[in-house]
This record gives sequence, C-alpha cells and structure tokens, in this order.
Amino acid sequence: MSKIILPDTLAEGIKKVYSSEKDRLRAEERIKSLAELFSEIYPEQDGKECVIVSAPGRTEICGNHTDHNNGKVMAAAVDLDAICCAVRTDDMTVRVKSAEYAKIDVVDLKDLEPQPEETGRSAALIRGVAARFVQLGYKIGGFDAVTMNDVFSGSGLSSSAAFEVLIATAMNHLFNDGVISAPEIAKIAQYAENAFFGKPCGLMDQMACSVGGFVKIDFADPASPVITPIAFDPAEYGYTLCITDTRADHADLTEDYAAIRGEMEAVAAVFGKKCLREVDEDEFISNIARVKETVSERAVLRALHFFAENRRVDLAADALENGDFDSFKAVIIDSGESSYKYNQNVFSSTKPTSQPVSLALALSERVLRGKGAWRVHGGGFAGTIQAFVPDGLLDEYITTLEAVFGPGACHVLSIRALGGCRIA
Repeated sequence: MSKIILPDTLAEGIKKVYSSEKDRLRAEERIKSLAELFSEIYPEQDGKECVIVSAPGRTEICGNHTDHNNGKVMAAAVDLDAICCAVRTDDMTVRVKSAEYAKIDVVDLKDLEPQPEETGRSAALIRGVAARFVQLGYKIGGFDAVTMNDVFSGSGLSSSAAFEVLIATAMNHLFNDGVISAPEIAKIAQYAENAFFGKPCGLMDQMACSVGGFVKIDFADPASPVITPIAFDPAEYGYTLCITDTRADHADLTEDYAAIRGEMEAVAAVFGKKCLREVDEDEFISNIARVKETVSERAVLRALHFFAENRRVDLAADALENGDFDSFKAVIIDSGESSYKYNQNVFSSTKPTSQPVSLALALSERVLRGKGAWRVHGGGFAGTIQAFVPDGLLDEYITTLEAVFGPGACHVLSIRALGGCRIA
C-alpha cells in the first residue's frame, strides 16, 4: 500500500486526461502502482503529497523529415503516455526511477554542463531540461520521481520526446506553478535532446507531445511555431489509425537520420541559407545542375521531397477542413511514396538487404489499395509504418501484418486531446 499521499484531485484529473472508461480505469491502476513503487524506492518521502503528470506519445501524420529544416508538419498526440509521480526534496539532486529499468538516474543540478558519459542516456535529458530552465530564468530544484512509459521504445511514437516533456512538465509544476506554456516546454525538451542527449532532432516530436490534439505546425520561425488545431477523428469516417512495429534493430541509425538533415542543409548552403525553408523553390529548381555538382544527387532528391512535403501538409489540412477524407488519404499515400523514392528513409543504404519497413508497406498496400492509406512513420530506416484502415478491414489488416512481424506488432491508436499536463 502506498505511503505517499495521492492528491484529492486525482479522480477528477484522470477523467479530464483520459477519454474512455477503459483508459481511466487503467490509468488509476498505473498511478496506484507507480505510487507504491515510489514508496519502495523513496521511503523517506512517506507522508508527503506527490505531483502526478502525464505526457503522451505522438504520431506523425504528414511532413516527414521537414521540421529540422523549418518546414511544416501534421501530427497528433496519441492515447499511449508516460506518467510520473514526483515529490520535491530539499537538495539540488534529481532522482528518477523508471518502472521499466532497474537503474535510478541521479543528476546533480549544481552542475548543468553536458556530461560526455551521459550522451544517449536519460540522465542527459534530465540535466538538459534543467539547464534550459535556468537559461530561460525558470526555477529548478531537487525531486524524487518514478516514471512509467506506455510509449514503448522503438515504437516510432517518440518515447524519448514523451519522457523529455514529462520531466519538463514535472519541473514546471513542482517549481514554477505550471506557468510555462506547452510550446515552450517542447522547445526546452528539444534543447535537451540536441545539446545534451546528442541527437540532432527537429521540434515536431516534442511539440506534438507537449501541445496535444491533432495539429498542423509551421516551423518557419522555430522560436514561434504556428500551431493550428484540426478537428479530426478517423473514427468519424469509419477508419482506425494503426501503427505497426516491424521490430527491426534501431542500432547505428543515428548517422542515417543525421544525414537527411545534413544533406538538406548542404543544399541550402549552396544558396547561402541555413535551412531549406529559407530557399526559394523556383531558384532551387533552376539551379539543380549546379547543386548536384556541389552536393549530391541524393541531397537534391531529399530537397525535392522537402518542398513537396510542405505542400502536402497544407493539402492534407485543407482536405480535413473540407471533410474530404478521400483526398486526405491520397495525400498520405503520396507522402509515403515521396519518403520512399526521394527522401530515401525506408531502409538504410548501409544495410540494403534489411528492409522490414519496405515489407510492411508492401503488405499494407495489398490489403488497403483503393481503400485505405499507408506510409513510413517517423524517422524511418527501421521501426514503424502508419496506416489508416477501414474498420471493415481492421481484423484482416492486423492479421496480415502480425503474421509477419509477430503478435502485438500492430497497435490501434486514438487521438488524445491533451498534451503534457498535470493529472493531480
């Protein structure tokens, strides 16, 4: 039985965050389990009231590999989340125990410089979030916490972004009365991943996790992204959103991801710009011969993908605003084709015989051609695909994909209205 005190507002908070009765009951069980684990790990905190926060995973709907060059994306928070139980301490040490891992991350906030030995570890994210809080004039302090993450690693649903937003949201409510906005939390989380964790990601993952709902985001000015909510639920059209995990090895793919951003920026540099969003597309098209001699044909193809993908985000948003789901599906399929042919992030050129994502897309096309939509999801190369599946084909689709990638590989998702938030 938990010895820390769960807030009186817990039941009300669970009802606000989780939309279905099934999800609410499960959230209640998870939080009680988390509180019990907290008391086991930190018995010295018995009798104190905790703060409970949540951060959802995200799905990328359209805008594949555009955010890191200040492009446009369409994304949504999903009904898988990370939750945290936290209690303030009197020192400047953060201790975070994940229910999924044995080790406790211990971070001394008196040193907010990047630590080389923490690169690629969750401790780097905690330290990076705290460092950015201080840089922006926000308060920080020590706390003990336990976390539980439904956004499983390798799912393509941004488990790392959910964790970053979770920690930042906890610090926001523990020390800053929750005054930091969701977009600012996202930028803090991205900073931690870029500057401390060592991954040159764009801002889409963190923004979608932090803001929540189904949104179109324009990163033309990354300091002030334009976020446009879109009222959309696939169920209203008789469709289900599915993510299939191909269960491929994600090791050693950082260079593949970084090369996309690097090559796009290299094209921009030919025109004296920092990113592709600052380049005039017509000028680029007129100078492709010169560009390919300066960079490479692959970089040119990735730039072509970027410009067209920005337009597709607008087309997809317009289709949904007009209730034209068939046009929306066509845009999603076109986006996937562009990722495959031009952005070239469906399999790694360093491992050309390993193509699980390509296989998942081929199987999806066999079931869904003329009826649904499918595309590579997220960073690509390994990992997941996304599909909009007619409800009448859902059983067949799941059976087909799981026959190849294993039981439980296909995940049925719903859109979550709230992003990173305090439950109680």
